[in-house]
Amino acid sequence: MMEIKQIIGQNLAQLRKKKNYTQAELGEILKYSDKAISKWEKGESLPGIDVLYTLCNQYGVTLDYLTHEGTWKEKKNYLKKDTGKINKIIITLLSISLVWFLIIIAYVYPYVMIGINLWILFIWGFPASFVLTYIFNSIWGKRKYKFAILSLFSWTLLTSIFLLLIFLNHTYQVWAIFLLGIPAQIAIILWSQLKKEL
Repeated sequence: MMEIKQIIGQNLAQLRKKKNYTQAELGEILKYSDKAISKWEKGESLPGIDVLYTLCNQYGVTLDYLTHEGTWKEKKNYLKKDTGKINKIIITLLSISLVWFLIIIAYVYPYVMIGINLWILFIWGFPASFVLTYIFNSIWGKRKYKFAILSLFSWTLLTSIFLLLIFLNHTYQVWAIFLLGIPAQIAIILWSQLKKEL
């Protein structure tokens, strides 16, 4: 059986590689040298309990994960549950549901009181929802989703404008509004290909 130092070292090395950190990058995060990281991973020394706690949070594992042998799948019971991610999704969905609640109020009131059917309000809920999704994704989400959300926003916005013009009886060549989406989509695709500077 391996010594506890070697087990912890092996697990630290695997977790670091899984996150695509170099020893130098991890050392920068933890304020330690890459030589210290190397010694931990070789099992020559152990970091202090406060550093182990920080590493567990960084990698989303428990201390039990670090002290047990086995593969990622074998030790999945030692992974921390990411309740923060679930909460972020719920907050985003609550915000979007508020938009739809306001739209329903804006639709129901004139419909009941005056008999005006403003169905077009529901169409505008889609671009409004994508604006909120974009905002929350910018705060909490991943960059790769940003461009899909922008595409959905631009096409639902154009569709909303198109249907509004139909609703207002402006039917002459209204389809041309969708031509605006072509350069917008090209710009979004090009923007998505920009690489972040290191």
